[in-house]
Amino acid sequence: MRRVVFNQKGGVGKSSIACNLAAVSASQGYRTLLIDLDAQANSSHYLTGLTGDDIPTGIADFFKQVLAGGAAGKKARPPIIETRFDNLHLITATAELADLQPKLEAKHKINKLRKLLDGLDDDYERIYIDTPPVLNFYTVSALIAADRCLIPFDCDSFSRQALYGLLAEIEELQEDHNEGLVVEGIVVNQLQPRAALPQQMIEEMLAEGLPMLPVHLMSSVRMRESHQACMPLIHFDPRHKLTRQFVELHEYLEGAV
Repeated sequence: MRRVVFNQKGGVGKSSIACNLAAVSASQGYRTLLIDLDAQANSSHYLTGLTGDDIPTGIADFFKQVLAGGAAGKKARPPIIETRFDNLHLITATAELADLQPKLEAKHKINKLRKLLDGLDDDYERIYIDTPPVLNFYTVSALIAADRCLIPFDCDSFSRQALYGLLAEIEELQEDHNEGLVVEGIVVNQLQPRAALPQQMIEEMLAEGLPMLPVHLMSSVRMRESHQACMPLIHFDPRHKLTRQFVELHEYLEGAV
């Protein structure tokens, strides 16, 4: 199973969701890999505690091998880090990804990530891909490589309007590049359960037939605290309500696999 977590809007909790679902997956015994494709490297920091130049080259090293071509390009494989969490491995991102993007686009290397994952399927039962908040070379590569797409959403009118365009773009990509890609659904994140407006918006979106998932993720300072501790919630505070929601979301998605 290869799951990409994607939304073009920033600040919707994309990296938090990818890392916490991957951590839950690993805690339940699945051999799990998270691939960070975002030059901001938030997932890489969250799972390692490293910043800046201390983060290993990771996925950028893979793409540099691809650009080099020849035997190196055909056998390209990035370094994979074993995190301190059992069963959870990581391919890191660095700021270098931004410089590599135009070169990769010019040489039409859009299918290389899918080929990499084809070679990793025997090693990992679950692969999660965190993407930048924009539809660029890396997100398109991820959507081509994945078989499932999870869309984080915060209950905001601007986010809602952008969502329609996002779903249309994914549908076009499915038709042109990856017919097997399944949109698992839209997961509401940072929900304030006592606020009336988010509940009304969710009901309206359900009435429109949008694929809203039944499990919602609440807004909690505990998430920010887990970021600071560089420890996913399943390890940081396993009994917290938000942690239980992540476990419930993971179980729901597993039931659909």
